[in-house]
Amino acid sequence: MDKCVFIHTNERQWLGALVAEYSFRRNSANADKFDIRFIHTRDYPYLAAREGQSFLRGGTTRVWHMDDLQSFTPLRFQPPRLMNWQGRAVVTDPDVFAVGDVYELLSRDMGGAAVMGRHRSGKADKGHQVATSVMLLDCAKLRHWDAEAEFGQLFASEKDYKEWMVLAYEDPATIGYLEDCWNDFDHLDGNTRLLHNTKRRTQPWKTGLPVDYTPADKFKDKPLLASLNRLRANVFGDYGLLGRYREHPDKQQEALFFGLLRECLDSGHVTEQLVRDEISKNHVRHDAFEVLARTPALGVRAA
Repeated sequence: MDKCVFIHTNERQWLGALVAEYSFRRNSANADKFDIRFIHTRDYPYLAAREGQSFLRGGTTRVWHMDDLQSFTPLRFQPPRLMNWQGRAVVTDPDVFAVGDVYELLSRDMGGAAVMGRHRSGKADKGHQVATSVMLLDCAKLRHWDAEAEFGQLFASEKDYKEWMVLAYEDPATIGYLEDCWNDFDHLDGNTRLLHNTKRRTQPWKTGLPVDYTPADKFKDKPLLASLNRLRANVFGDYGLLGRYREHPDKQQEALFFGLLRECLDSGHVTEQLVRDEISKNHVRHDAFEVLARTPALGVRAA
């Protein structure tokens, strides 16, 4: 099939990825016209081979850890190769859930662009940056993408992770921009097509768990705070003193996730044992079944 949705993930976000997969099928009236495939970190040993090594991120060095919540992110550049440089692909994070029909995205006019994504920020100085957590790809035009080689360049300080992630190394003429509704950052209304629970601290399925991700680099121009943050990590570990995941401020987004999860359980797409296993690993909030019990059924599926 010449159209495919790719969900890239790791062990920590596996349940989210399964629920995301279900949502893409559930909410498409054209579910027979595209494939869905996972890109999982366990299948790409070049990631684990760099465990504990330093790489360039945001102009400074960070240490690569496979157990970080977002260790899957380099894999978002794999789809053109996996598609044999043919057809269309949408690649998403495992915390992106379909509310609308993703086939509309897969089949849209790309206007000659090789890659499309929403603007990452509304700030003028960041207007060129692409949020690569959801991308529409014309795979034939992306033969130069080599995720493994580019990942290796991070460790040789030849490329910066943050620049790579916002497509700063791409020819601007080949980039198109999607409407925000195709990657709606923690915002859900009648226009939302793909909901992205991108604020990691409030992901609805992780409330109450210890934080297990590397915070964003926000101290580039604040050397004292940057030094204190490094000291914290050196003394207490990468996730030390970072607190716990908080409740999502929008109850309807919590209800969407757990409504989808309930349907996954009812249909056998996800087993109760898998959810319990994820809870035992601290990948899913410990009161997940209590939340499921109080979550109302979702509305009508796509026709």
